[in-house]
Amino acid sequence: MSHVRTPEPRQRPAWTKSVRAALIATVAVSIVLLAFAWPTATSKTENLPVAIIGTQEQIATISEKIPDNMLELHPVANRQDIINGIKTREVYGGIVLGGEPEILTASAASPVASQMLTGIGTTMQRGIDQQVIENTTQALQKITSALSQGPSGLAALQGQQGSGQQAGTPPTVKTTDVVPLSEDDPRGSGLAIAGLPLTIGGMIGGVLISTLVTGVRKHLLAIALYGVLGGLMLTAILQGLFGFLIANFFANWAAVGLGIAATASVIVGLSSLLGRAGLAIGAVLTMFIGNPISALQSPKEFILAPFGEIGQWLVPGLSGTLLRDLSYFPEANIAGQIWALIGWVILGAVLTILGHHKNESALTGKDETKEEPVHHREHRPQCQAQHSATGQQPAVSQQGEQVHYGDAARQASATEAGATA
Repeated sequence: MSHVRTPEPRQRPAWTKSVRAALIATVAVSIVLLAFAWPTATSKTENLPVAIIGTQEQIATISEKIPDNMLELHPVANRQDIINGIKTREVYGGIVLGGEPEILTASAASPVASQMLTGIGTTMQRGIDQQVIENTTQALQKITSALSQGPSGLAALQGQQGSGQQAGTPPTVKTTDVVPLSEDDPRGSGLAIAGLPLTIGGMIGGVLISTLVTGVRKHLLAIALYGVLGGLMLTAILQGLFGFLIANFFANWAAVGLGIAATASVIVGLSSLLGRAGLAIGAVLTMFIGNPISALQSPKEFILAPFGEIGQWLVPGLSGTLLRDLSYFPEANIAGQIWALIGWVILGAVLTILGHHKNESALTGKDETKEEPVHHREHRPQCQAQHSATGQQPAVSQQGEQVHYGDAARQASATEAGATA
């Protein structure tokens, strides 16, 4: 008897998989673009904290000339108060009104805010120049009118000039950069860009530690070592090679190491607790949420509220602000950033420990079924092997239980003996 093998039908290519992959990639790249472009598209130059010196009338006049809600003016007593507020990061700059007008800026705090305040100073100077032109025009009109009246008009004009105050030189608005940027980074772009490698570095460290290292103690040791070694290398590049950081090297080393360790710790903890989903959540939290609203390139007040303030408590914002304060604002209070970063490290360690215990419980006990006795497990395969060798099937008792042939024979003999008796 010949056996003819029927050919299997040819499978068509799964075009739906290609379409699905393309749609998923399109959605992913759209989300990435929205995450990075949204803070810039929705940012507004509003509520910038600025100190000001002047009378109530002068402050009211300048408030009318600038756009609504552009500045958040804080009146102070003297120029030194403005300088102190700038150095402690309470304000971005100051405006001095009166006979000696001045604009005080801090390009190290934010080049964008510094340029905006410089523009206000230019507007003030134009107003002063316009006022001088108007006064000069009025004086010329008076002279022309006096000349037309003859000697009596000239005498009246001389009397007015004698009784009036002598006009002085019109004031010039001075601009002072209280905290300038370093010569190696005159535009501040290097310090702003430094936040991105710190974010990516923390993510890479977290992913590699999660995939290459097992065990909670080894995870924590790897995070600590990565913070020390990775922080040392990144600081050497940012400060030693490019000169973007200008503070004490060891202080910057500690700040950079703490920043990348915080990111890596959170990613490792989420991965230990949730698996691959944890890696995805950690990447989204760090790269697509924390980095765009970190306010490394513009003041946090310009980002749509309350996201600008929230970004200052995520790891990218904390790391960037800490490095900026260390380099340019030694009088600013940095305890909040340090403790917040330590808190992120501790949170990641706690998640790592919880994930480790969760995995242990899943492997050792709570969800496992009870094992049968060892002698049953050993006896049953032997009997099944004998049955398969002889071609016999196990017998079934009246209660529905399987009975092996040896046991069935002994039970039959015992039954016959009982019947004979």
